Amino acid sequence: LNFSDSPPFRLLGNISALGVMVAWVYSMTALPALVAILPAKQRVRAGQGRLDALLEGFSNLVVRRYRPILAIMGTAAVLLSLSITRLQINDQFIDYFDQSLPIRVASDFTVDHLSGVYTTTFSLEAGGSQEVSDPEFLAAVDRFADYLESRPAIVHVNSFTRTMKRLNMNLHADDPGEYRLPRDRELAAQYLLLYELSLPYGLDVNDQIDVDKSSLRLDVTYGDVDMAAVGEETRLAKAWLAANGTASMQTASATGVPEMFRKITRRNIASMVLGTGLGFLLIAGILVVALRSVRMGIISLIPNVLPAAMAFGVWTWLVRDVGFAVSVVAGLSIGIIVDDTVHFLAKYVHARRETGMAASDAVRYAFQTVGAAIIGTTFVVAIGFAMLGLSTFRVTSYMGLLTSLTVATALLVDFLLLPALLLAFDRRKAESPETSGELPSLAAAAARAAAL
Repeated sequence: LNFSDSPPFRLLGNISALGVMVAWVYSMTALPALVAILPAKQRVRAGQGRLDALLEGFSNLVVRRYRPILAIMGTAAVLLSLSITRLQINDQFIDYFDQSLPIRVASDFTVDHLSGVYTTTFSLEAGGSQEVSDPEFLAAVDRFADYLESRPAIVHVNSFTRTMKRLNMNLHADDPGEYRLPRDRELAAQYLLLYELSLPYGLDVNDQIDVDKSSLRLDVTYGDVDMAAVGEETRLAKAWLAANGTASMQTASATGVPEMFRKITRRNIASMVLGTGLGFLLIAGILVVALRSVRMGIISLIPNVLPAAMAFGVWTWLVRDVGFAVSVVAGLSIGIIVDDTVHFLAKYVHARRETGMAASDAVRYAFQTVGAAIIGTTFVVAIGFAMLGLSTFRVTSYMGLLTSLTVATALLVDFLLLPALLLAFDRRKAESPETSGELPSLAAAAARAAAL
């Protein structure tokens, strides 16, 4: 998460990493000590026995039908991953708040009955000091304002040229026919000076015109539109300036809260894609060293990468929009996803390497030894993140829901696709998964493991 452009997400990543390391220390020291000294009755509950039986049956099904499972899961993963192209980057910051909150109520009232709440500001260069009084420049700015007002998404345009036209009309006995810009440069400068001197004490025109009178500000207010529409209107406005504005207006820049959110979301997504990709490669390298197998490290990339991609694919069909917070979900959930994969692969490699099991029996062994733990942790984490969906702040809500969806998808991938991949690509010994022994071979393997 340190790759994120947002400081709060970097802080979240660092604190979470520190918390995980502290948890590891306690798990390796305090937890074994407590287990050793506290009394505990060893008994198998009926529910636990039923779960073990279900996992045994499920593992046998996966071993027997691993080819169709691999085909179905692979097809689903490809289709859902391709659906990511339909995602739309959109951040309506007012919609971050639930409709029950006062700020949202006031904002909705403003949009419905007054004007909009999304405003973009253009800085229009006049070409030099005192050049804002140039009639050609003022005429180009006024045409630009007329163009913007003609756009359906725009509800209001605030331009100083409107003030100049009103002054000209007022100084001609409020003749509506004189509602136009002055054609003479000196007259335009006099109007500007007159307006500036008529302002109340302590006020000036620097909120609309810069100090040396070389550039002019133009504000655009949008109605109830999303940030994608704001971005498109900004692009069209710059294209209009390039085709119809003066030479000095070609470099006009747009700013404002909508532009800020739109750009930081795109930058955050780009940086998190880079950071998450690097994280997956580092984790694969760690697994290669820990499991002492390049094959296992490469195979581990698939169940580690696919859950986030598949979850985003599902999100595309359910919501479609992604925003500022959703961009960090892949990095946020990577530790949870990898945790389940590591448990399954570690038990699988142990069964293959230490006890000499065939791939099919090693898959059954992994299910029986860590299957219940993976299910338990997945449900706990998924429900915990799903609770964030109750938040009245959409950034938190969407992040929690998508992370929960990613964790649940990881369970399907680890229980279906990962065993199928192991059976398809790690069968070094000649064997038939359909006919391989089940409980007898597992019992013998357990006996050999105990002897070791």
